Amino acid sequence: MAEGGGRKLVVEVSNARNLMPKDGQGTASAYVMVDFDGQRRRTKTKCRDLHPQWDEKLEFVVQDPEALASENLELNVYNDKKNARRNTFLGRVKISGSSFAKLGDESLIYYPLEKRSVFSQVKGEIGLKVYYVDDDPVDAPPVDTMEKKTEATAEGKTPEEDKKTEEKKEVDEQKTEDVKAEEKPPEEEKKQVLPVIAPSCPARQPHHSHFRDLEIKLHGSERAGVSYDLVDLIPYLFVRILKAKHAVREANDDATLDRFVFAKIVIGSHTVKTRTVRLNSSDWDQVFSFHKESLNSTFLEISVHQEKKDGDAITENDSFGAVSFDLSEIPKRSPPDSPLAPQWYTLESSSPETAEITDVMLTIWVGTQADEAFPEAWQSDSGGLQVHTRSKAYLSPKLWYLRLTVIQTQDLRLETIPDSKSHNPELFVKAQFGSQVFKTAKIPLSSSSATANPSWLEDLIFVATEPFDPFLNLSVEDASTGQPVGNAKLHLSTIHRRIDDRAEPPSRWLNLAGDDEARPYAGRLHVRVCLEGGYHVLDEAAHATSDVRAASKQLSKPPIGLLEVGVRGASNLLPIKLTKHGASSSTDAYAVLKYGQKWARTRTILDQFNPRWNEQYTWDVFDPCTVLTVAVFDNSRVSKAGAGGGAGKLVKDSSIGKVRVRLSTLDTNRVYLTSYPLTLLTPFGAKKMGELELAIRFTCTSWLSLIQSYTSPMLPRMHYVRPLGIAQQDVLRQTAARAVAGRLARSEPPLGPEVVLHMLDTDAYTWSMRRSKANWFRLVGCLSRAAAAARWVHGIRTWAHPTTTVLVHLLLLVAMTWPGMIIPAVLMFMSAVVAWRYRRRTGWSGGPGGMDTWLSCVDRVAIDELDEEFDDVPSGRSAELIRERYDRLRVVAGRAQGLLGDLAAQGERVEALLTWRDPRATGMFVAACVAAAVMFYVVPFKLMVLGWGFYYFRHPRFRGDMPAAGFNFFRRLPSMADRIL
Repeated sequence: MAEGGGRKLVVEVSNARNLMPKDGQGTASAYVMVDFDGQRRRTKTKCRDLHPQWDEKLEFVVQDPEALASENLELNVYNDKKNARRNTFLGRVKISGSSFAKLGDESLIYYPLEKRSVFSQVKGEIGLKVYYVDDDPVDAPPVDTMEKKTEATAEGKTPEEDKKTEEKKEVDEQKTEDVKAEEKPPEEEKKQVLPVIAPSCPARQPHHSHFRDLEIKLHGSERAGVSYDLVDLIPYLFVRILKAKHAVREANDDATLDRFVFAKIVIGSHTVKTRTVRLNSSDWDQVFSFHKESLNSTFLEISVHQEKKDGDAITENDSFGAVSFDLSEIPKRSPPDSPLAPQWYTLESSSPETAEITDVMLTIWVGTQADEAFPEAWQSDSGGLQVHTRSKAYLSPKLWYLRLTVIQTQDLRLETIPDSKSHNPELFVKAQFGSQVFKTAKIPLSSSSATANPSWLEDLIFVATEPFDPFLNLSVEDASTGQPVGNAKLHLSTIHRRIDDRAEPPSRWLNLAGDDEARPYAGRLHVRVCLEGGYHVLDEAAHATSDVRAASKQLSKPPIGLLEVGVRGASNLLPIKLTKHGASSSTDAYAVLKYGQKWARTRTILDQFNPRWNEQYTWDVFDPCTVLTVAVFDNSRVSKAGAGGGAGKLVKDSSIGKVRVRLSTLDTNRVYLTSYPLTLLTPFGAKKMGELELAIRFTCTSWLSLIQSYTSPMLPRMHYVRPLGIAQQDVLRQTAARAVAGRLARSEPPLGPEVVLHMLDTDAYTWSMRRSKANWFRLVGCLSRAAAAARWVHGIRTWAHPTTTVLVHLLLLVAMTWPGMIIPAVLMFMSAVVAWRYRRRTGWSGGPGGMDTWLSCVDRVAIDELDEEFDDVPSGRSAELIRERYDRLRVVAGRAQGLLGDLAAQGERVEALLTWRDPRATGMFVAACVAAAVMFYVVPFKLMVLGWGFYYFRHPRFRGDMPAAGFNFFRRLPSMADRIL
């Protein structure tokens, strides 16, 4: 490298499995062609092997390390034409640069081979390791030496060099001819075939390798800044006071150090002070923002005062001077304009000869809330500098599943050898990770010997949060005596990480130690421990999930779109806080938005029933069938005076209302400006708390990727090949939600646990008579369509409408005459009806639906049923016996409630095909109906049935382990679950 270090991308091609035979002899001679940033590398050809093993390492030069995350690596597998009649395509893989791991964090991943076109026949998978390496900086050769070498090369070469050049030229020409003869997409034909070792680019490697990991790399879908085009730009007056100039005078230094000064800003009735600093430093560097509509004066005055207290009052004689500004002459500024340079302003003083501060450095401008100085500025409409009123963005902690497989124990040494006739020890293993404790089943010892080796082969799964707790504590205990047999600790830094199920993590033997020094060795415990990176750690309710990505970065895919949400404001909010006399007082409202791992919190507008936030936030979208959650809360941690509750008093923010928006119900590249009602459920029924105005835009960066996502599995592969149980998912979900709440509560300003748990819908699976009724009515509503069709058929059969019955007879006669027209006619009729309904899609085109109180059955339940819903578990309404039965009934009923919801969701997904709630899914359904109608018309019906039967009963060898595309499409259809309160 000429300057600084370089970065290389390394692709280790390991092997492939179950390739499609395409050489005409039941096999294939495969090789791999890898393209990255205009560079191409090729592996060797493995002759006649459907499970080839390459184990080759290919290196690429990263010409722009800052843009690595936006690059793509493309890998194509071909059948070599030298070992077959023709060169054919076997599959390809595309990997986003955002998933590239650093050297040391890489792992072997098996990618399924994808089709190049609809007509490609592809199967199998390929194992790859993709990572990047930062080279150490090397000194560039002298310029003179390089020039001389270049001149010598241009003038002439030795015969040996000429021979080597000709041989290399012939090899390159042969490779070029081979590549041209391959079957490849048009874009590959434009790429240049480079040799295996690509030359470095000194001019494009100026960056030092030690600082690359600290640089911010933006993805292609991310914008450099928020445009604030979805909200109103509100003018604010900004005043930035940096420091004051201290006059050099003969004075007592000790007395000067003990004197303090501050600056004061006065605009009409607004009076704000900076923090107090020492006289000899006079360095403030504070920004103040004033809402322009609240200003009641045309002049701004800034003065500097000495802190001289007479009780709590400051006299006029303490001022060193002031400077005034006419607001009409203040310049305007808006990003991306550069910040205005500060200037020195002379203070006008009545006694300039004796003033110790003569000048003040400051900047004044008129900007908007999009100004970069606004988030950290003193704000006139949100409580000044109170930390609990600031607008902030939060990130959920990275969550992993920690899987502990307890295999067996060996050489156990119990404290006493029990008598088998009177005492039968039952051993179990207890594992503790942080506050999570799980136990294995109890295994009785088969004999009275203390060296028996009980075996469990049981999995215990924990939720691990980065940064991880240092140790996983294990202990073998005797259930009959309650005494531990031995303990062991396992450091998490030594635990293996895996991202798939193809390779089991290594097992290990842990030495067990006794509780006292007399028993330093109590046996051995055989375990297998790993951090599961192939799962998505569930922390949200299933109907409100906003992220489905795996924990491992290497499995992430590039975003398919951009979600922009503008929180404009709220209107007609009800008073929340009460005065000492019990009367309604005020509302200090703020909004919280949650999508993916990013949380956003607007600033708190104090004492306003119609707050206007006008803040805009942006998220990358990786899956369109996800839900955005927005909720409004009353800030109980602040008051008008800026105090946050009493000392030691638990303060919780009160919920005002919540809104969910499913992204699949939004048209792409369209702005939805909608007011959503804020409804709060109380023990006395539903209460409308006001309205929330949002502006939402879902921008699609790749229409093909958006459509393709509807046919891909919603969750990562591990959820299907090694699924978690329903009860286990509920426990892990609650644990993950508490972990996220605990982490965000330690932020500054904190996001309260009650806010996080409310946003994550942690109570969605608890027993509720109201939710059970709502799910039942949803199920009945779906079945009512089938009942209506049955009544219609019964009406025809009973000649309730003679004209219709005659027409049905004629239709039946036509169908019997041309039986091949039955299915095409039905599908075409269905597609025409659904397409006709698009023009009446006014209910959805006006804006995505919010919470539905009628669907939630809040007005169709009794007060005692609502009281039961707000009752805690265990119940405190009755005696001990009734309480136990009641709690047990609630747990069972909660599972039945979830079952009813799942059944209702299936019917609602079928109905969603016809209602244009998800316009892309319905459009795909219409297109599929038309294509199926043509296919059923062209292909004989009997042949179609025969082909479908053969396909349905095909051998398991020809089946994949992932859900089919139709099943994935159906699972992604929206239901009404996200609209249930």
